[in-house]
Amino acid sequence: MKNILTYFLSPLVVISLLTSCGSKSTYEGFEVTDNGLNYKFFKKNDTAEKVEVGDVLYFSYQFFTMEKKDSMFINSKEVSRDGTGFVNFPVSKPSYKGSIEEGQLMMHKGDSAAFIISTDSFFLKTNQMKEIPKGFKPGTFIKAVFCVKDVIKKRQADSLQKIQKAQMEKELIKLKAQEAIEWKKYIDSLHITQKPDSNGIIYIEIKKGTGAIPKPTDVVNVHYKGTFLNGRVFDSSYERGQPVEFPLNGVIPGWTIGLQKMKVGGKAKLLIPSKLGYGEYGNQGIPPYAPLVFEIELLNISKAPAQLPETVNPKTK
Repeated sequence: MKNILTYFLSPLVVISLLTSCGSKSTYEGFEVTDNGLNYKFFKKNDTAEKVEVGDVLYFSYQFFTMEKKDSMFINSKEVSRDGTGFVNFPVSKPSYKGSIEEGQLMMHKGDSAAFIISTDSFFLKTNQMKEIPKGFKPGTFIKAVFCVKDVIKKRQADSLQKIQKAQMEKELIKLKAQEAIEWKKYIDSLHITQKPDSNGIIYIEIKKGTGAIPKPTDVVNVHYKGTFLNGRVFDSSYERGQPVEFPLNGVIPGWTIGLQKMKVGGKAKLLIPSKLGYGEYGNQGIPPYAPLVFEIELLNISKAPAQLPETVNPKTK
């Protein structure tokens, strides 16, 4: 089962309807279901069509830690593409009795409500995490506030998914063509005369190193800054105030190839096409078909630690 928290931190996901008669809750203004879920509706539309598994909810959400006077730790405004806070979330089954999913399944189009759930159960059961994240205490409670703007029925959702897939494929074709245009524009604007290597990387030496050249299996220690072609920085060890260390064969291909052109003590600029970066789908803030520019200082090289031998389980009688 997919981790529901992944959806709450990026575009979201919701669940199927469980209607319960409420009784008084220990929380002021709330009622409690037979399964122990505390809830309070701010707006309720009982005339709307019932939500079912496979439907897609278009809604906003906020999560608060109750022990810190309703301190918000998740807000859908931070992940919604248009900044409205509303995201699509496919409906699935509850993870346990009294779970947050049951609360979502009590809702209809046009509803807004708050639900109180156990911190332990939310992370350990709903999200199937091995332990509660730092900053959260066992035995405490979380409040979730949802506002459902629309419900897309499963039959419509399946059709919509096909349309969105076709649109995405069309957009990717457009972005792929745009990469070549932006790449040429960048090179022309900076009057770069260095030709790309056989892989498509443009390597520009800034400072010549005097030390060893790393092998793909080596661990490298570097300072670097990564930017898009428009100059916007997306990552920088300089900003964090300390260099990073990693195995050279454990990064994007553009780095693995490019750093093997450097010597310890050197500094270089790498222009990396998307095929050697994060490719057609991008990654965590890197758009699809995004060529990248890195300035890298190779500070040191070390051998990768020897791998531990495989553990052999003892035979049982």
